[in-house]
Amino acid sequence: MSEPPLLEVTDLDVDFATDHGWERVVNHVSFTVDRGETLGLVGESGSGKSVTCMALTALIPMPPGRVAGGSVRLEGRELIGMPAAELEQVRGAEVANIFQEPMTSLNPAFTVGEQIAEMVRRHKGLSRRAARGRAVEMLDRVGIPNASRRAEEYPHQFSGGMRQRVMIAMAVSCEPKLLIADEPTTALDVTIQAQVLDLLRDMQAELGMSVVFITHDLGVVAHSCDHVVVLYGGRVMEEAPIDELYFRPAHPYTEGLLTAMPQIGPRAGRLASIPGSTPVPSSLPAGCVFNPRCPYVVERCREGEIPLVEVGPGHRSRCVRVSELNLVGTS
Repeated sequence: MSEPPLLEVTDLDVDFATDHGWERVVNHVSFTVDRGETLGLVGESGSGKSVTCMALTALIPMPPGRVAGGSVRLEGRELIGMPAAELEQVRGAEVANIFQEPMTSLNPAFTVGEQIAEMVRRHKGLSRRAARGRAVEMLDRVGIPNASRRAEEYPHQFSGGMRQRVMIAMAVSCEPKLLIADEPTTALDVTIQAQVLDLLRDMQAELGMSVVFITHDLGVVAHSCDHVVVLYGGRVMEEAPIDELYFRPAHPYTEGLLTAMPQIGPRAGRLASIPGSTPVPSSLPAGCVFNPRCPYVVERCREGEIPLVEVGPGHRSRCVRVSELNLVGTS
């Protein structure tokens, strides 16, 4: 028998309170993450990527948000509805997060060494001395020079790339089973971005972690991920192994994202874009939520709920025309 996945998310629903009542921002999202796998969650801003991952360990403030339904199982344990005290032990020790902007995630009033040491003291029960040593060790492992001295410095004394390395050191200090990286390279220049991605991959291989990588950058996905879930309007539009998604996309939205990537070679030219913008939860269109922006829309795209259907091994698409269309992938 094959080993069960590390993480199983089934029909996850998340609502937010608005002036118009409860609005659904994540709608029946399902995916799995195997041990040692990197899963990419892809989509434009407002597609539901970050909310989905924050809901996994109850990081959404309630109110105004709520997990309205579904299941999140880590190694078979249900996290939805888990008592707060137990969930606090899961966060950091078993599931760790790296956020998009490290300057707002690190506390400016404490040294970076103190912040890493606090994490390992809480979850590993180390003494202050041992925790400080662990903090220095982790800073050294993520490539920060003079780690012992720099552990005594504050976040504002680090560059953006170095702050992100501090966040990685903090996240992996307790050797979690699952790392959730929420657009960790967005604020960095291209050279530093590549260094951070390589560091994440090295730490994953060293510790045997699984990773959920949230991004809107399909170039980053190609560099980092084994499997991809494409979100739009809080729904899974397509799910596929990385090569399948890039070479044989099965949803027009995925094709639009791929076409919008900068190209070199014969296809290079004016940068393409997807017309329109992502819908707000209060005004989702009927049928396929992508239909107002889709170049292939027909009348049946506007009728009823569109199911997520299998189009190949591990490859699913939420498109009624999936068998008719010859969509363009990368060459």
